[in-house]
Amino acid sequence: MVETIALISAGVLVGFINTLAGGGSIISLSVLMMLGLPAPLANGTNRIAITIQTLVATTSFKQQKVLETKKAILLSIPAILGSLLGAWFAVDINEDVFEIAIGVIMLIMLFFIFYKPHKFIYGRKNITEKPLTWSTYLTFFFIGIYGGFIHMGVGYFLLAGIVGLAGFDLVKANAIKVFVVLAYAPFTLLVFLWYNQVNWKYGLILAIGAVIGALVASRLAVSRGVEFVKWVIVCVILITSADMFGIIDIKGLISGLLEN
Repeated sequence: MVETIALISAGVLVGFINTLAGGGSIISLSVLMMLGLPAPLANGTNRIAITIQTLVATTSFKQQKVLETKKAILLSIPAILGSLLGAWFAVDINEDVFEIAIGVIMLIMLFFIFYKPHKFIYGRKNITEKPLTWSTYLTFFFIGIYGGFIHMGVGYFLLAGIVGLAGFDLVKANAIKVFVVLAYAPFTLLVFLWYNQVNWKYGLILAIGAVIGALVASRLAVSRGVEFVKWVIVCVILITSADMFGIIDIKGLISGLLEN
């Protein structure tokens, strides 16, 4: 019962955070590892919730008519190819270095949210109406590689690319972001399944909460608009960056809650 409550609660938070911003996987991965799963198995198990959560969020955004399907499909293709490379080829990744890199990227994104927000939050129609460039495709290929390897924090890279390179506002960018993740997540899940790195029981329970969080977040994003999404992103960036730079300890906090 304790495990079920912990997984569903984590799933709700992760589904909400990942749909509106990114970096929620730090919570789900921490909980899965605290429950005894080795890091590779936790990473694979987390992909179940990611796949189902993004399916629900994408469907919700589509129903609310904020998903730019054509551009989303085009951006998904290089991301899928990159994610396969990221998931298939094992690399000795220094987790500490990558966490610092994510923290830096998030702080840069935080700067742009407040610096000339009309360019980096509300969208630029002169860019969205143009065809995607090869540099944009290449960027999403590398984002896909990262997503295939770790996934944690990939939402910020996707948002930065969709807003900065494709010109969409934060609401439409979030809709495209979850579509892109949905496109590559099943492929990475298959890779982890191939190597028996998935715990179905924990993954499906986690997914229950993630679906709830994704539904709530996708509805709020459209009903509350860009300003609401902006402030959610700001709060998540500040908390996650503080954890990655050692100011707070999210994993330690989660461990303490589970022990109690």
